[in-house]
Amino acid sequence: MTESMTSEIKITKVTQSRVSEVNLENITMGTNFTDHMFICDYENGEWQNPRIEPLALIPTHPAAMALHYGQAIFEGMKATLGKDGTPLLFRPEENAKRMNFSADRMGMPSFPEDLFVEALKQFTALEKNWIPTSTGSALYLRPFMYADEAFIGMRAATSFKFIVMASPAGPFFSRKIKLYAEKKYVRAVNGGTGEAKAAGNYAAAIRPTEYAKAKGFDQVLWLDAQDFEYIQEVGTMNIFFKIDGKFITPSLTGSILSGITRMSIIDLLRSKGFEVTERPITISEIIEASKNGTLEEAFGTGTAVGIAMVEEIGNNDLSIKFPVENPVSVMVNDTLNAIKVQDIKDEFGWIVEAK
Repeated sequence: MTESMTSEIKITKVTQSRVSEVNLENITMGTNFTDHMFICDYENGEWQNPRIEPLALIPTHPAAMALHYGQAIFEGMKATLGKDGTPLLFRPEENAKRMNFSADRMGMPSFPEDLFVEALKQFTALEKNWIPTSTGSALYLRPFMYADEAFIGMRAATSFKFIVMASPAGPFFSRKIKLYAEKKYVRAVNGGTGEAKAAGNYAAAIRPTEYAKAKGFDQVLWLDAQDFEYIQEVGTMNIFFKIDGKFITPSLTGSILSGITRMSIIDLLRSKGFEVTERPITISEIIEASKNGTLEEAFGTGTAVGIAMVEEIGNNDLSIKFPVENPVSVMVNDTLNAIKVQDIKDEFGWIVEAK
């Protein structure tokens, strides 16, 4: 079934693109959307009718189960242009795997991974003219799945939609960021849905993030739910610290999302000769390293943000400042961006051409 589906994606193009109406060199992610979307339906126990068609509103029954019970997951990835103008995807097979991990946790059907990648390739190739060319910019791709069965009752849905849409985006953060160490609200707990890319995780984070912004911070530094001591994530990012020349990042213990940028940065740092350790990290350890002068830098990693360098971690009774210069994170960011546009050779096999 999946082999035929990858070759039978029906494409219906718009009569005229809207791309000329948008300034791709000065744009905020999520404010403008490309001409098309990919859609596939799950009915009668199988995925069917894969298609690319003009972007449009989606008819939704008021009893669609995603609206009532939260069966909704998504992925995030970016497309760039290579030196010869070919659209490029960054590790799409990893997004396919993580999508299905999230689907399993949320009681949703898996989506064929070969169809996931092929759909993204065809969709991105069609939307090539929407890909920005300035450094740090890209076409943000948003695959998502939700339960569209009309039913009120607590059980897994039986019909779903898988959709891919896209939005051109400039750099998410153009400056270093300040983090608020949250000690009241929590993002996730072991056994919960924190390691899945479930929509509800982000809904629960909105109010605490707004509180942090009102206090002059950019994102929340999430801590564990029991002691508010162990560091988990930063807003929508994974986090790295450099202490005494070595990098550490929280281990994936069941409440932390397995970031694709995170795993790529680990490989990249190690290839450059740095020691990287995945382990539990406490806020007390970071405070102590700051006091004794061994805390050198910190940065968040994620698809939307790329690399976000940290200037400060604080709350009402805490303030951790970082050095002005962060040479390693700058190098990491520049290297990752260069790989994504083929300015340097992809030694890792991360780049997939969307032809």
